[in-house]
Amino acid sequence: MAEFEEHVRRALDALPPDLAEGLRNVAVVVEDENPEDPGLLGLFEETPYLPAKVTVYRRPLEEDFGDEPKLLEHEIRITVLHELAHYFGIDEGRLDELGYS
Repeated sequence: MAEFEEHVRRALDALPPDLAEGLRNVAVVVEDENPEDPGLLGLFEETPYLPAKVTVYRRPLEEDFGDEPKLLEHEIRITVLHELAHYFGIDEGRLDELGYS
């Protein structure tokens, strides 16, 4: 789990400074899996008056990409960027166009 969290941390550290500065009141967390959708890779949640939350789900990412460490790290990065894009108001259609689906 520590190695997985390090991949998430590296994805966040690699954000361009202007993008990173735009992240206010958002938490990025790692959980094993989503109980309602065990195959889900990540989730963005925003509740009024609470911090926004990006969850990266370890188990499905490791199951799908864990045999290739570089691919796993790449997919974690894509998942982090995908979910953070929702924080900035980018919808699924635009993310598909940009290759972050």
